[in-house]
Amino acid sequence: MTSRRTVLKGAAGAAAGIGLAALDTTGTARAAGAPPTAAAPTYANPLVRQRADPLILRHTDGFYYFTATVPEYDRIVLRRAKTVNGLANALEKVLWRAHDSGEMANHIWAPELHFVDGAWYIYFAAGSSHDQWAIRPYVLENTSADPFRGTWTEKGRIRTQWESFSLDATTFVHRGTRYLAWAQHDPSQNNNTDIYLSAMENPWTLTGPQVRLSRPELSWETIGFSVNEGPFVLQRNERVFMTYSASATDANYCMGLLTAPDDADLLDPASWTKNKEPVFTSNDSTSQYGPGHNCFTVAEDGKTDLLVYHARQYKEIEGDPLNDPNRHTRVQALGWKSDGTPDFGIPVADSSRRGQRA
Repeated sequence: MTSRRTVLKGAAGAAAGIGLAALDTTGTARAAGAPPTAAAPTYANPLVRQRADPLILRHTDGFYYFTATVPEYDRIVLRRAKTVNGLANALEKVLWRAHDSGEMANHIWAPELHFVDGAWYIYFAAGSSHDQWAIRPYVLENTSADPFRGTWTEKGRIRTQWESFSLDATTFVHRGTRYLAWAQHDPSQNNNTDIYLSAMENPWTLTGPQVRLSRPELSWETIGFSVNEGPFVLQRNERVFMTYSASATDANYCMGLLTAPDDADLLDPASWTKNKEPVFTSNDSTSQYGPGHNCFTVAEDGKTDLLVYHARQYKEIEGDPLNDPNRHTRVQALGWKSDGTPDFGIPVADSSRRGQRA
């Protein structure tokens, strides 16, 4: 299978900042930047095997909900449990399957579950049966209070300013306005994907300008391919932090960080500052490679921020990394520096079965 990265070739262009802010994915109200408990919680890692691009949401019903990309790229799944560790063995339900033909027929990637105005929404990317690399963002809706019940309705494609490779949509609210952030190829550029931001008319429709907020330009963002993708938001300490992932989906995959003041205009690229170095990278000492496509949630104590991401347990990959199924979901406590910025640390070692490919 042809790599998705070979569809869009090139080097990097000029960068700007990006960011987002909103309620944290827990769905619970708490003071921004609330300190963690004295003893940070630890979790069994990998948490869920062969699940990439993970999303864990702690909802107001007390459950943790988990969805992620499956290696067959053909369906959207959901689990829930009362604890983070409980997700490892929780029953997994298939909510939706790829179409037999037409749009949404293959490459079902990076689902995200959000609860918006009393309804559940899943944002995901998909290709067409006519062109598997015609990746576009789509939305499902379920008006049931329980996302395991009710009907998941296709709300269609999110229409952006170009008909081009686009994926990794995430939504958030900042100061009363709902936004969508996503990754997309600019047809005028010789690179892969930049990150864009727009206000939303409703959970499946954009409104107003679509602003480019980050473009891969730094050396660690352009290894193998020039990529910025997988945006996600954390709002703490009067700032909006936006993580994203960069470079090819092998051991070079890593995470970057963009920051804006909480009172800034999020649609102004000048509001955002990009870290010059990656904040989370492969680590030989713990045998974790290609960490990225993260989200954030909160621990059972209601205070400790958690970093959720995927990584592999080995560096060398045979063939296209997208055909290697062993990107496993992992969870660890997120630290905070004295200046109020996140301290990602390094990917923790496996709790057991370290280095296995199963």
